[in-house]
This record gives sequence, C-alpha cells and structure tokens, in this order.
Amino acid sequence: MQAELLAGYLESEYLDAVYASPLRRAQETAQPMADQRDVEIITCPGVAEWDQNSTEYIPVEELKATNDPRWQAMLDGTWDSDESKEEFRNRTLTSIETIISGHRGERVAIVCHGGVINGYLSEILDLRDFARGFFYPNYTSIHRVAAASSGERSIVTINETSHLRGTGLPMGLFQKG
Repeated sequence: MQAELLAGYLESEYLDAVYASPLRRAQETAQPMADQRDVEIITCPGVAEWDQNSTEYIPVEELKATNDPRWQAMLDGTWDSDESKEEFRNRTLTSIETIISGHRGERVAIVCHGGVINGYLSEILDLRDFARGFFYPNYTSIHRVAAASSGERSIVTINETSHLRGTGLPMGLFQKG
C-alpha cells in the first residue's frame, strides 16, 4: 500500500528513469512508480543495503521492539556485514554518482535502503564518517538531492512522507499518518 501511495504522490512529477536495488523490498516499492510511467525498473546492485547478503530481513522496528542484540549493535555501529564500511561507501557512492552522470539534466528516482540513504546524505553533508545510521529514513520516504554537473550536491528534502498522511500507516518511528 505504501508503494502505491508513493507512486500516486509522485504522479505529477516527471521522471526520466526509475532505479532500484535488487532486493525484493526495493523492487516492490519501485514497481508502481515504474508501471505508472510505463518504464522498466533499472536494477542497480550498487544501491543494495549493507546487509544485502543476510539470510533474513528483520525490520528495524521489530529489532528495537524485541530488544534484539542486533538493535544495540546498530546503535553502536558494530553490526557489520560481509563488506567493510569502506567497501560499502565506495560501492554506494560510485553507483549513485554513475546514475547521476548518466542522466545530466534529467530526473531519476532511486529506490534503495536506509543505510544507502544515510551514507549518501552524510557524504553530501561532509559528516566525519560515511554514517549509515545518522538518522532514520522512514519507509517509502523521499529524499531529494539536486546534482549539478560541476559536482555540487544539494539536499532539497529529507524524509518526505506527506503521501502517508491520513492513512494510519507509519510516517516514521514516532508518527502515524
């Protein structure tokens, strides 16, 4: 339902392309947007989450609610995957910048994951580390970045969830729509 609401919210905005991580949850979120525009989803392995090779996906809310040790490891920055933080950083930055350079003057949507969003936005903000957890990107939230051909990147919005207002669906960890 959130994916359909997202597509409806973005219906009036022109998009030249829709990219998505190969992970099922990203593909399912991107599909209504792609269907609406009659375009194929371009799968980009480089924007998959840092735990892409995990045998299971457990939503962060569930980890927190059950006090799962992985929740504390996420907070401490000690929950790692099969790639180093530097490998994750390089993979995601290279992939996003490649998408941008391939679409000069165009608008694209990239459907990805919280760690990727955190990392890319922390890079733009020039935070100390490539922070994959400096804030909580809400499910189906929109993060807009203006990308100049000079290399300048400007954050336009973070965690846009107006499409969920009035639905009763979660708009974030602390707010229902």
